[in-house]
Amino acid sequence: MKKKILPKVMRIILLSMFFIFATFPLYWIILTSLKPTQEIYSFPIRYWTNNPTLFGYKRLFEFVNFKRYFVNSIFVSLGASFVSTIFAMLSGYILSRKEFKWKYPIILFLFFSQMIPTYLIMVPQYTMFSNLNLINKLISLVIIYSGFGAAFSTIMAKGFFDRIPKSIEEAALIDGCNEIQSLFKITIPLMLPGLSAILSFSFVNNWNELFTAVMFLNTSDKYTVPVGLYSIVSKAGVQWNVLAAGIVIALLPTIIVFSISQKYIIAGLTQGSLKD
Repeated sequence: MKKKILPKVMRIILLSMFFIFATFPLYWIILTSLKPTQEIYSFPIRYWTNNPTLFGYKRLFEFVNFKRYFVNSIFVSLGASFVSTIFAMLSGYILSRKEFKWKYPIILFLFFSQMIPTYLIMVPQYTMFSNLNLINKLISLVIIYSGFGAAFSTIMAKGFFDRIPKSIEEAALIDGCNEIQSLFKITIPLMLPGLSAILSFSFVNNWNELFTAVMFLNTSDKYTVPVGLYSIVSKAGVQWNVLAAGIVIALLPTIIVFSISQKYIIAGLTQGSLKD
């Protein structure tokens, strides 16, 4: 009996330690955002506060136009996510269902394109967008993020399409549907969990991207949330409670997205129980 209990106890202890280790940074950020300034720099370090305050949040919206940054990020992240997901849906379907000469080289290219560091293509990319008069415009980030996310999203979409039996589409064709009707009426509804997973991962990547946004956005009214947080540090040193408040607010969209689409993401990642 003791031999059976001991592994369970060890498992609980290890999982508890992992949970504490994983959630402590989030707890510390939230705590810092609620601490008065004097408590942040007090020593010894305090792991709680007896005087919680919303000064950091108030200062965040007074000191910078954080509301504008938030709206800009929503526009860029959602726009790029939808574009890359639609592209991935169509291209993933072709790579999954069709056979043509350059199919496997294209798949290999999509894989290897993920290994190219962003900064290697930044100079020619900046030059091209400058010639097109797209510097300091949010649409430029939508275009760039769509391109960055399309390769990874296409690879994911192909994997999800591969798991859907072709016999379902063949049955639809026998019943009188053409190929396009079969795709949009049969296959894509079955792919909704997978598309939700692709859209969610794409949104999070776009929301958190900083390097490209810093390079392409020059005025504060165009800043996204990561660039806005970066500007807080550069403008006023490190006001930890203000910065922590900004991080907490920046986390909200990703938490909401994953909370809403959690069951679809799990269904998409575990999709494939059906076989031809």
